[in-house]
Amino acid sequence: MKKVLLAEDDFDFASVLKQYLELYNYEVIWTKDGEEALAIFQKKPFDICVFDVMMPKIDGFTLAEKISLANPKMPFVFLTARKLKEDKIKGLQLGADDYIVKPFEADELVLRLNNILKRSQQKVYQINPMEEMAVGKYIFNAERLELKLDNHTQRLTEKEVALILFLLKNKNQLIRRNEILLAIWGDDDFFSGRSMDVFISRIRKYFSNDSSISIESIRNIGLEFKIK
Repeated sequence: MKKVLLAEDDFDFASVLKQYLELYNYEVIWTKDGEEALAIFQKKPFDICVFDVMMPKIDGFTLAEKISLANPKMPFVFLTARKLKEDKIKGLQLGADDYIVKPFEADELVLRLNNILKRSQQKVYQINPMEEMAVGKYIFNAERLELKLDNHTQRLTEKEVALILFLLKNKNQLIRRNEILLAIWGDDDFFSGRSMDVFISRIRKYFSNDSSISIESIRNIGLEFKIK
């Protein structure tokens, strides 16, 4: 049974979700606020987290940030009654695997959780065991999830490392969007595409202190990771 941490302050809505997920062989631990969810996460292992955005004590976004610091591999989904574009972008920036706007059908959530867990269990791109490599002025350590420049060390997530490795493997050539999506995200749907755009912006920022490195986007086609 896959274990789900559900953080939702709406009693009736959470009760229905919990019962429905259990019908599909999920083990659900339901918490009524972000503070309770964080305390339980620190004590028990989970396969995936489902967080309402608007919760008392600790909101869903803050909760996701804290959990990602503790376990960068943990997949999570946001539930929200708000359709604001800014909320969706913030969710993507936090590394959310999905963002579902209420109201929605319970079987839609089950389907999305199944797909996320299936993708997370696949090694879509293997991390190179090489300890360190030079990338322009930077020192990139895939195994330690680090990118160094002088005395500054940027901590990376596993997905950021996988993306950088893929870009390095295909440097100085056109890389099509769907190639990146299938290799790193395991899917080329709309949500994965938006997530990729956020990650590319992050990687571009990480390498911004070396003018010999650039990520050039070719509209509707792909991008080039250039190292002079």
